[in-house]
Amino acid sequence: MMQMRFLIIALSATVTAAWTNQRISRTQQQQHIGSTRLNMATTLPSKVKQTVNRVKESLTSQERTDKDLKIGIAGFYDRSSKLWEDVWGEHMHHGYYVPSDRVDHQQAQIDLIDEVLKWADVKSIRNMVDVGCGIGGSSRHIAREFGCSTKGITLSPYQANRANELAVTQNVADKCSFQVADALDMPFRDNSFDLVWSLESGEHMPNKATFVKELFRVAQPGGRILIVTWCHRDLAQGETGLTRSEEKLLRKINRAYYLPRWCSVIDYVDLLTQVGAKDVRTEDWSYIIAPFWKAVIRSSLNVKSVWGLLKSGFSTQRGAYAMLLMLRGFNKGLIKFGLITCVKPEANDSFNKTSDAVRSIADIQ
Repeated sequence: MMQMRFLIIALSATVTAAWTNQRISRTQQQQHIGSTRLNMATTLPSKVKQTVNRVKESLTSQERTDKDLKIGIAGFYDRSSKLWEDVWGEHMHHGYYVPSDRVDHQQAQIDLIDEVLKWADVKSIRNMVDVGCGIGGSSRHIAREFGCSTKGITLSPYQANRANELAVTQNVADKCSFQVADALDMPFRDNSFDLVWSLESGEHMPNKATFVKELFRVAQPGGRILIVTWCHRDLAQGETGLTRSEEKLLRKINRAYYLPRWCSVIDYVDLLTQVGAKDVRTEDWSYIIAPFWKAVIRSSLNVKSVWGLLKSGFSTQRGAYAMLLMLRGFNKGLIKFGLITCVKPEANDSFNKTSDAVRSIADIQ
């Protein structure tokens, strides 16, 4: 009998607990549904508003903030680098088209590296930094050619990882390493490299003055700085800026490629002069790389490229469309492919300049 009572009590407690839990569960479920509906009611309008704003900014080619540029360019290259490598290989830059009708495009890209080094009179390299390294094609090529050590930086985690993978497979991992870092705040000590190499990365820098100061800072005294970059044309005498139609075209390109405002080659010369660079030289190679964009556009007109583009997402697709805008800019003479090089003075050069300045002041007095 006692056992029966215990059984009845246990059953009663179980039923009561189950009923109570069911009521609590139903209440929690109703609260969860209500909360979800409330979140959807507040989130959906917010998401719609964000989408509308993004579309509006794209249509009006509105400038991005520095923070948005940094995030955007990393994401852009995370998504698009594999497609580029599948179609064009490991070099993510223009080619050297001499003669102009050459069709060996990947070799033209390698030749561009060699010809730029030759133009800058680079005969030996010990330590090089590749600022905006892509997937490391330039670094690995230069390491093999000169037997030097190279460090590459990029904002894209995908690019840094892929660059290190290729260094291993190409047996140059002992010479080349790559990491995620900001070119405007490089993780290297002062006076670290005898070659500071920036191949088609300067156009991504929102603050060109800070960019130039960082290149100069990490260069060794006597080391060479080499900047190869897209620029807008130099302003003619009496001009205070580009035309409205030119600005409009560049803004469209900026939206597609996550670029800040452009500058000219002369602007770079002024910045380098301000930080104390010597032997500053420039040259316009627009005519040398002119066939490149047409070749890129033609290379995208096949099943493999189109399928890869469809899978790569909207930002990469918009970048593909921007190729036509780049070609238009080149044809108009608005977009220039500029080469800028200089040398960081030796320590005694700076001392001599200071001494000369002191002597000049003393003479005046």
